[in-house]
Amino acid sequence: MDALPLVALIAASAVIAGAARRTAVPAPLLLVAAGLIASYVPGVPDYTLDPHIVLPLILPPLLHIAAVDSSYLDLRANIRPIALLSFGYVLFATVVVGYVAYLLVPDLPLPAALVLGAVVAPPDAVAATAIARRLGLPNRITTILQGESLVNDATAITAYRVALAAALGEGLSWAEGAWEFLLASVGGIAVGLVLMVPIHWLRTHLKEALLQNTLSLLIPFVAYAAAEQVGASGVLAVVVVALYLGHHSWQVDFATRLQEEAVWRMVAFILESAVFALIGLQLSYVVGKLGAYSMAEAAMYAAGVFVAVVVVRFIWLFPATFLPRALSKRIREREPSVTWKSPVIIGWAGMRGVVSLAIAFSIPLATHSGEPFPARNLVLFLTFTTVIGTLVVQGLTLPTLIRALKLPQRDAQISTLAEAQAQSEASRAADERLEELLADERNALPGPLADRLRAVLERRRNSPWERLGAVNPVTGESADDIYRRLSREVIQTEREVFVRLRDARRIDDEMMRTLLRRLDLEEAAAYREGAE
Repeated sequence: MDALPLVALIAASAVIAGAARRTAVPAPLLLVAAGLIASYVPGVPDYTLDPHIVLPLILPPLLHIAAVDSSYLDLRANIRPIALLSFGYVLFATVVVGYVAYLLVPDLPLPAALVLGAVVAPPDAVAATAIARRLGLPNRITTILQGESLVNDATAITAYRVALAAALGEGLSWAEGAWEFLLASVGGIAVGLVLMVPIHWLRTHLKEALLQNTLSLLIPFVAYAAAEQVGASGVLAVVVVALYLGHHSWQVDFATRLQEEAVWRMVAFILESAVFALIGLQLSYVVGKLGAYSMAEAAMYAAGVFVAVVVVRFIWLFPATFLPRALSKRIREREPSVTWKSPVIIGWAGMRGVVSLAIAFSIPLATHSGEPFPARNLVLFLTFTTVIGTLVVQGLTLPTLIRALKLPQRDAQISTLAEAQAQSEASRAADERLEELLADERNALPGPLADRLRAVLERRRNSPWERLGAVNPVTGESADDIYRRLSREVIQTEREVFVRLRDARRIDDEMMRTLLRRLDLEEAAAYREGAE
């Protein structure tokens, strides 16, 4: 692909994603719609998905971003429902959806139908979790959706390889398929466990933030490639390493964390925007490749597979949610109670994404005997329609369903109170440590500087409590809100003075950049407080 079409894709996707923030429509859906329209606009380049790019180059950083931002403790606390979805449901959907397609489509061999089942089995929860956060879903539902999306791709890719081997005529037995699945899963986790500690050690011992961030960008690709090289799951290796690094990120230098946050947010925005646009752009290609199947036949098969994908998720979810609780007293005691509303939301959030399309495009053109792969073009079409159907139908209606079910939302007051209590405890410990340090003659400070340190601690301790207090009757802001706004105003005033001094040649550019960086760090801290 030439550079210009790639730049155009990234730029257009970024513009559409940015515009979506001003609308009620989630960005993934707007990007998919734009891609569908653009696929038939004359002059738009051919953006056919290349699985050799999507799987090793796009999937690892997206998984890394999601895993680093996830809570290892929350995922561990919900490991049972996550495992039932990531492993059990994906295998169940592979078999059931594949068998439905086998019954529905004449002359479609069962191995090829199971390939289709594996391709459409894994939900992509990027859009679902974005909606969940925006609408304030309970933490447990959001955690389960995140955990499922981190691991299910590994299950689906492995199931796809087993089904594909059978379809290609390699004569793989069920025992051999189970062994390959076990090897890929355990191997991927093992590679992640081997890599995570030395990578973290290297991150904590590199002294330059620039080198640390370069390493950070390489980590997901190294983990993925290392696992795939030994026949293990690259997806699981990336997730294991990223979860460990995210859990221990506080041990990394503060400058690295600040830069990493900015860099990875940009990478996530670009990749997620381009990926959803690419999904829509496949329309003209998959329709044009239908060949012997008429559009009416293909549409009928697509509707059947879409319904099967949606229904099978609910068929799995309700027994998986309530049966273990009914059979195990330990589960009832250890896990919070659930109502029928939780599996309904999780079930309807099962939207498919670019991984399904990338796997489908990796299906070879011919079997080992030289015969064309049976119904390959139809499998591509059914995968595409399933992805689009779930994104549009479920994605557009999910917010309405969440509001209609009236799930208990997060209480901002309770969250702020918990934050205030945690900050108060930390500030007390910091106060004690500060007084210990100041009592040492090696740390002697002038009174005003020592008081400034105490004032900073006092400010942090009071900030959460102020958000719980009364608001300004004129502006509707809390005292904490006003403090942050005024802080940004005075920082902007200082910034303008530094620029004027540079323009007047009273300071040089290097000094100005140093002074501005200090202000930028202060303003970034104020901005994060406001965002939280």
